[in-house]
This record gives sequence, C-alpha cells and structure tokens, in this order.
Amino acid sequence: MLPDRFLRQILDNLTTAVLLLDDHLCLRYMNPAAEILLEVSGQRVSQQPVGELFHDNQAAIDSLQHAVADGDPFTKREAQLNLNNGQSLMVDYSVTPIVNAPTNWLLLELHPRDRLLRITKEEAQLSKQEVTKVLVRGLAHEIKNPLGGIRGAAQLLARQLPEESLKDYTDVIIEEADRLRNLVDRMLGPYRPPKLQPLNIHEITERVYSLVEAETQHELTLRRDYDPSIPEIMADREQLIQALLNIVRNAMQAIAEQGGLKKGRITLRTRALRQFTIGQVRHRLVCLVQVIDNGPGIPRDIVDSIFYPMVSGRPEGTGLGLSITQNIISQHQGLIECDSKPGRTVFTMFLPLEPVPGDKTHEPN
Repeated sequence: MLPDRFLRQILDNLTTAVLLLDDHLCLRYMNPAAEILLEVSGQRVSQQPVGELFHDNQAAIDSLQHAVADGDPFTKREAQLNLNNGQSLMVDYSVTPIVNAPTNWLLLELHPRDRLLRITKEEAQLSKQEVTKVLVRGLAHEIKNPLGGIRGAAQLLARQLPEESLKDYTDVIIEEADRLRNLVDRMLGPYRPPKLQPLNIHEITERVYSLVEAETQHELTLRRDYDPSIPEIMADREQLIQALLNIVRNAMQAIAEQGGLKKGRITLRTRALRQFTIGQVRHRLVCLVQVIDNGPGIPRDIVDSIFYPMVSGRPEGTGLGLSITQNIISQHQGLIECDSKPGRTVFTMFLPLEPVPGDKTHEPN
C-alpha cells in the first residue's frame, strides 16, 4: 500500500482542483490547484465552513448535507460560485462521499468551465491569427510586385516627358505607389523579431502613461493599478510600447468622439497570473496587462474581428493598430483578448514571464 505522504504528493500535483470536507462541511484539505482556482490559501481557510470559501445557493448546500447523510455521490453542471474576492466562477463539480471514514466526508472535484471555454476560444483565435498572417503576406506579395513595376515605369516616363509640368502626373503615380507600399508594410507589422531584454513591465506602462498625458494635456483621467511584485519580463521594449500605445490611443479616440476627453477614464492594470495556459502551453507565471476604458464600446458586428487588418469601428480609422498589436504580442508568444460593452471595454494582454521551451525568439540576444 502506498504511504500517506506519497498519496498527498499525488493530490498536490493534480491539475484538478480537489477539496476534502468533513461531515460538518468544513474544509480539511485543498490541493494547490484548488488554491489557485479559488484564490485562497489552504492553510488560512482550513476548517472553515465551505460557505466561507465561496457562496452558492442554499439548494447546493442542502445537496452537500444530503450527500453526507445518505452517502450518495452527485455531479452539478455549470454552477456559479461567488468568491470572497468579489469574482464569480462557473464550474462543474463532482461530490463523492468517502464512506470508509468514521463519518461521511466529502471529496469535491472542481472543473472550471470558464477556463475551458477561454482555452477553446484562445485556440480558435490563434488559429485565425495564423490563417490571417498567411493571407495578408500572400496579398502583400501580390500587391508589392506590381507596385514596384508601376513606380519604376513612372520614373522612367518622367525622364522622357517633354514638359516639366507633365511630371506632376508621374509624381502622383509615384506618391500613390509609395503610399500603398507603406500601407502594405504596416499591415505586415514589424519585420524584425523582437530584441528581447529583461525589463520591468511598468517601464512600458509608465512610458505610455506619460505619452498619453502629454497628448491629452491632462484632460483625460488616467489611472494606474499596478502589481509591484511582477518580476522582469524578457521583451522588446519599443515593440511593447507600440502595442500598448495602439490600444490606449484607440480608447482615447473613442472616448473623444463620444463626448470629449474630460468625461473619459482609462485604467492601466497589471497583475501576475499563475498556472495560466496560452494556446497549448501551460505557463507557471504570466504577466497580465489590461487597458480598461469607459468609452462607447466596440460595435457588436465587428468585436470578433477587430484584430483583422483593415477592420475599424471609426470611419476614419485604418484598422491596422490592433492588427499590429496582435502581431507584436504573438511574436512574444503571448495572447491578446477583448471584452467590450457600452461604458466598459477591456483589452487584456497575456505575456509569459519565462521562456517557452524550444522557442528561439525567447533567447536573449
């Protein structure tokens, strides 16, 4: 028979959140996965009633009490748990009575639905990103080749024109060809891979903060909500500044068009997340950077496609800023998401705080 210490080690290394409740529905054990999910310390909440860990409806508590009394296991789908930190969590959970104990204790296994749905959404988004990159690069190649020929022919024609005034027409051709080439280059985003160096993420947020303050002449309310414990990240300083600035400027422009900057509010928020999955890679530690604004929100018909090139919610917008931002974050092996409704739009960037195994772009130069 396996020793108790080894069995405890197995539970501690599970990725499934596991809780053990006694016959009074008080917590006797929770593994690290449960601590991460519920955002509490197991030692701090040990022997507390389960109702103090998360708030569920009375019917759910009654079901746990019946399981203790009758020894019948059950499973509940899509349960909404309200955590003590004010957040809510949707989970599936299974309850198994341990009948060999002196009294019926309960083993709870929590499976977060929010996280599974988010991972599925991320995988779909990453797949769309790759398809978009292939399409855009193919389109750019087909556009830039004839543009080079048109520009060259216009230059040669300009040398043969008998009158200087006629060169105005060839100049228009050359300028428009250059404009289209620059547009295509911007669609492709940064050519070079990121030049990674250790930096504090708040160097990036503070630089963007100062730039936006100068641009808005202090009319816009800017707030900072930082987590000072975030360790240094390996990243390209200039590229991350550009990525974050694109998002903040979009928010600033949307607020200005809605009712003026004086009524606007933008918050820059940073946090460290543990055991977070990006795509198919599970990261021990991830840096979260959020831009939260109180603007009009993104139109519903484009919210799922705002990271595509040439998609914009503003008539005069180019639709390239968010596409470039996504490309930069992707080059850093990260992910960007958006959640928007009138009065609150949140852009969230997830950046790994440790190198991805086998990824050469995350090797220091």
